[in-house]
Amino acid sequence: MHRSLFFGACRLLIGAILLASALGKSLDLAGFVDVLMTYHAIPGTLLWPVAFTITGLEWLLGGWILSGWRLTTGALAVLVLYLVYAIWMTIALVRDLDLPNCGCYGVFFPQPLRWYSPVEDIVVAGMCYALWRSASRIGMPH
Repeated sequence: MHRSLFFGACRLLIGAILLASALGKSLDLAGFVDVLMTYHAIPGTLLWPVAFTITGLEWLLGGWILSGWRLTTGALAVLVLYLVYAIWMTIALVRDLDLPNCGCYGVFFPQPLRWYSPVEDIVVAGMCYALWRSASRIGMPH
């Protein structure tokens, strides 16, 4: 019972985080492009494709996690995404960028880039790892 409660809560929380993030970006994709521009790391011609890709991935992965289909693979995919986010933000912090909005939830719920921003993503990645381990233990298909 305890394990299944954790398993279900983890799936719901990870899925909700992804969908909230995707929704925030989707409501003002041009604003999200502007946020991406503040990182000074993506060529201008790639800003829109990167914004579409990130937002689409979050929608896709959020739905995937909530559906429970091939959960071990889905959990690993989200884990990789959040580790990439953590690395991206850590690099921005090392570059000493002062960003009023990290872009995590688009422009409607702006969060400044601070030292704890990548830590939050590592926590989500850790939850994905725990979900992957739980799904693997109960023999869910990859």
